[in-house]
Amino acid sequence: MTQPVDEPILHVDMDAFYASVEVRERPELRGRPVLVGGLGGRGVVASCSYEAREFGIHSAMPMARAMRVCPQAVVVSPNFELYGAVSTQIREIFDSVTPLVEPLSLDEAFLDVRGSVRLFGPPEVIGELIRTRIREELSLVASVGVAPNKFLAKLCSGKAKPDGLLHLRQTDVASYLAPLPVRDLWGVGTKTAERLERFGIRTVGELQRVPVDTMRRLVGEAGAAQLTDLAHGRDARTVQTVHAAKGMGAEETFDADIDDPDQLRRELLRLSERVARRLRKEELAARTVTLKLRYANFSTVTRSVTLPNPVDDATELYRQVGILMDKLRLQRVRVRLVGVRATNLAPADAARQLSLTADDRWQMVEHAADRARERFGDGVVTRGALLENDDEWRRSQLEE
Repeated sequence: MTQPVDEPILHVDMDAFYASVEVRERPELRGRPVLVGGLGGRGVVASCSYEAREFGIHSAMPMARAMRVCPQAVVVSPNFELYGAVSTQIREIFDSVTPLVEPLSLDEAFLDVRGSVRLFGPPEVIGELIRTRIREELSLVASVGVAPNKFLAKLCSGKAKPDGLLHLRQTDVASYLAPLPVRDLWGVGTKTAERLERFGIRTVGELQRVPVDTMRRLVGEAGAAQLTDLAHGRDARTVQTVHAAKGMGAEETFDADIDDPDQLRRELLRLSERVARRLRKEELAARTVTLKLRYANFSTVTRSVTLPNPVDDATELYRQVGILMDKLRLQRVRVRLVGVRATNLAPADAARQLSLTADDRWQMVEHAADRARERFGDGVVTRGALLENDDEWRRSQLEE
């Protein structure tokens, strides 16, 4: 009879993944502060080596600020094709240990190894096996958390960095969590932490002693239930091997702020095209459409609309985000970023069945355009409104 496994969940997180891959490819960068990210005036740090982190640099920091903090840093443009290929190799190592793998991004995943212990040994041994294989086969470093559930495993992998493994036994959960700051709990952001701290709740141990009724008054019904569970180390989520897409989006940060409404609309049309093509490629349709704008002062607004029938054509996406933008009455407000997002997804076939009486002429045109692009290349078809700035289309015509 198989013995129950008390700590079956692993969270594997690559250390400084993009930067580490770049250093692996360019050994002369070893030991130097390396920043991976955009080189333009509005670029941000996507990843940085631990040598760079000693200067206080972190992901999502504006690149210009990072260079002021550490002028000697080496800046490398991201190579996402390479990172994706390496991520596939990492995933192959995971799959060789257990079929229960839930990727969170290119560089981290949850694994449920309860079915693998008879073959490979206890979960902590499996964690070290994975770390060893990643080091020896890929010349990269990973940190691993081993724990009873997903929340605790992810918490442990973060505490194990860099280049470590932390195994939290079920019997030690309460005592381990007690001295930690409440900010370490999943979902506790700055505002929630400040609210709890105003009431004298600074550590998880103090939170463990707060009655649920009191928590409801502090953070609401849903928040109280979640925080109470996490404070006691409870997390019922299982490792999910297949995820339905939650949404698809596209956004653009301009080199210079834009205050021309016509130019903004052309960009919205371009982004709507990109999102719609992704939807159709995945055979999905969206019921909710969201417009995102970030102004020159970095304030961000989003506006959404939920439609009676899901859509997968750019014409309708663009029409809806245009309506949302009109309601903002922007006039000549300077905009630095614009985005379009489609959520509340459904299978495209089901979406079409719901809208049999709708005018689907544009949908038919766009599907025909997809077939033409698939056969002759992306640049063969574009919208007239985008010809003025469509470099890809112009290049395709020159190549002819």
